[in-house]
Amino acid sequence: MPQSPERWKPAIHSRLARLAALVLLASTAAVTPSSAQAPGYVRVKLVKAALVLGAGGGSGVLTYRGRNYPFRVSGLSVGFAAGASVSRLEGWASGIREGSDFAGTYSSVGGGGAFVGGAGGVQLGNEKGVTIALRGGRAGMEFAGNVSQIMISLKGK
Repeated sequence: MPQSPERWKPAIHSRLARLAALVLLASTAAVTPSSAQAPGYVRVKLVKAALVLGAGGGSGVLTYRGRNYPFRVSGLSVGFAAGASVSRLEGWASGIREGSDFAGTYSSVGGGGAFVGGAGGVQLGNEKGVTIALRGGRAGMEFAGNVSQIMISLKGK
């Protein structure tokens, strides 16, 4: 003899409630602040001189999760490059899980130029999966089309 559908309603509601609670728990546990990636704001000043082979350096600050991480920048470029410039750049770093991920060796392929004043941008990536996108002004006289390798080290580390 078949059973009444009314008899199954409490069991179905109970199972749906358990499933909903499990889905809610799983979705909140997957996005805990300690393991989630968050973008960081980057400000940097670079001084560069080049004649085919270029060298430069500077310093900046990464602001990540409410903390400031001062850093040093040094780099080398190879390719067509001539001149000298000072750049003040700012932008965002993504792919950071903790502040120390920001330090490392970054690569870039690009070009740009400035005569007295200009604007430029660069996108860099390191071995830890961090990507930095910077834009800003440049003063001096420099023309470049080169491959760059930039080292970033956190101050005090």
